[in-house]
Amino acid sequence: MSVAFRRESDEEHLEPKFEIPLPPGLNIVTARGLALIEAKVAEWNASVAAAEDDEARKKAKRDLAYWNTRLSTARVADAPTPGVAGIGSRIAFRLNGTSRAIEIVGHDEADPAAGHLAFAAPLAKSMIGAEVGDLLDFGGVEDALEILSITP
Repeated sequence: MSVAFRRESDEEHLEPKFEIPLPPGLNIVTARGLALIEAKVAEWNASVAAAEDDEARKKAKRDLAYWNTRLSTARVADAPTPGVAGIGSRIAFRLNGTSRAIEIVGHDEADPAAGHLAFAAPLAKSMIGAEVGDLLDFGGVEDALEILSITP
């Protein structure tokens, strides 16, 4: 029979479902980040149990698999050395004459709008290991950042 006359199933036209991509590198988290991941695992476990149809259950299992992987690979960062910027530090700095503050965190708790930057973000990477008073290069500009304060 000609291919033109065969009935195709509706499944052939659905978009493929891919796994949620994991951020590259180590899964370093703060203690708060670990608690957030544990809460997500509990939330998605409840969603799997409460799913009313197969499609909702598949989606919930997909998200649960992501968060279970994040939980199993999470490594809580050592407390930052006092006075030295690291994962878990809150850093006040001046960039282009404007004072701001950020906290360096793991990927899963990053929220740039709230001032939580992942340790792999360029700004956070430039600050790790810095001390109060340091002038740091950033964005191709020498001495673009001035570290004003660091709190654990």
